[in-house]
Amino acid sequence: MSEPHITDSHCHLDFPDFDGERDALITRAAEAGVHRMVTICTRLRNEPSVRSIAETYAPVFYAAGTHPMSAAEEPMATVDELLALTRHPKMVGIGETGLDYHYTAESAEVQKQSLRIHIETAQRSGLPLIIHARAADDDMARILTEEFRNAPYSCVMHCFSSGAELARAALDLGFYLSMSGIAAFPKSQELRDIFAAAPVDRILVETDAPYLAPPPYRGKRNEPAYSAHTARKGAEVFGMDYAEFAAQTELNFERLFSKAAAYKAAA
Repeated sequence: MSEPHITDSHCHLDFPDFDGERDALITRAAEAGVHRMVTICTRLRNEPSVRSIAETYAPVFYAAGTHPMSAAEEPMATVDELLALTRHPKMVGIGETGLDYHYTAESAEVQKQSLRIHIETAQRSGLPLIIHARAADDDMARILTEEFRNAPYSCVMHCFSSGAELARAALDLGFYLSMSGIAAFPKSQELRDIFAAAPVDRILVETDAPYLAPPPYRGKRNEPAYSAHTARKGAEVFGMDYAEFAAQTELNFERLFSKAAAYKAAA
């Protein structure tokens, strides 16, 4: 019997970690039930190579933006530049963007400026915003909420590992929380409790590959196939059987990433 279908909603297939191995990686993903993935461009100058991966592989879609940790060293994106990228049929999300005060607190003001540009693009394009938040919960909640009041938009808190208050603020705006391998780490019970308190129709799964491999691969290079391990842990967290949880996260992904769902229907 084949594995239930799931989507790896966030990975980095353009990273050199996967050079020469992408064909095998897509095959291993399919064998694990991971029938679709979104690869994320973190620096806009790399967008052509990320786009090329999505064009090469049927299961792969992509998103593009400037990662907050790169915001100070990359040219500031413009709304028009980002909107132009959204014309591609497989470009399905804006980001990743956000705030990282753990590694790059010194560029906080530049990060905030970049974040607001990405939010405006999400507001104008209708595509979901993909947020990276680390050690910046208060500013993150404030900016997301302020901008939502200006004009609504949809959003996923990628690799969610922040506090309960930011989770609540995001969920109150109708946003989604994405489970990465961190949620499957033995010491992540507090994080699992935050997920368990969220509505199951707002949960996605991801790898953030090549980073954050879940057990039993912790410490090794992550890859999309391993999102199945995180999803199995997610099923436990929500007290569901795996097939049921997988089906729910598929519905959630297609509601949020409606352009990817529509592409499948049109293909």
